[in-house]
Amino acid sequence: ITLYESGKVMFQGISADIDANMWIDMEKKFNGRIIDIKTGKDKTTTTKEVKTFNYDIYSTIGSDEVGTGDYFGPIVVVATFVSKENVSFLHDLKATDSKKITDEYIKKIAPTIIEKIPYSAFILTNTEYNKLEHDKVNMNKIKAILHNKVLYNLIKNSDYKYDMVVIDQFVCKDKYYEYLSNTKEIVQNISFTTKAEDKCLSVGCSSIISRYIFLQKIDELSKELKIKIPLGAGVEVDK
Repeated sequence: ITLYESGKVMFQGISADIDANMWIDMEKKFNGRIIDIKTGKDKTTTTKEVKTFNYDIYSTIGSDEVGTGDYFGPIVVVATFVSKENVSFLHDLKATDSKKITDEYIKKIAPTIIEKIPYSAFILTNTEYNKLEHDKVNMNKIKAILHNKVLYNLIKNSDYKYDMVVIDQFVCKDKYYEYLSNTKEIVQNISFTTKAEDKCLSVGCSSIISRYIFLQKIDELSKELKIKIPLGAGVEVDK
């Protein structure tokens, strides 16, 4: 069970679905209330509704990744530039977070997005991943380095008129830049936003394109090994 500072939780392993459902049931039982573990008292406080920031009125560069929760297949990180002029085009395609649309739909719309939206991608293969010194790097450090890489590659040789750079927050800002302490070219002034793939179209596009590339690589691997490679983690993957 991995807990991220953004508030996300990832369950992996044979009983992942059982363990996750236990907490989902717990949440339903308490109906969103916060209970003090020691006293059992309700500590829920009323909070003001926070107005959602509208990224659609800006030209943005955003990045996202897929494959970190999959045992097989590469880690794919993509950065895209979405101008204000392309916002309606992407909304018409329903280009949102790749985790909320089917793989079939991703395969349908990704080529159209790739033709119109500038992007930079990096693929970290299983072989390359296995060669890393894992006593010195964790997954968040790998993600930070690769996000910075695709963002820098997209920005360095372009004259895109963007208003902001957005990343779906997987770690706090200070820790993100700490992971990049040995990196020469670092993209600064990043907006770290939770659930950014739902809010910012450039992050959503990056999510879709990275998933599209990932699925292509899984298909290639399946053909090479002449066996259908399962996605994610769990019993079928263990087998």
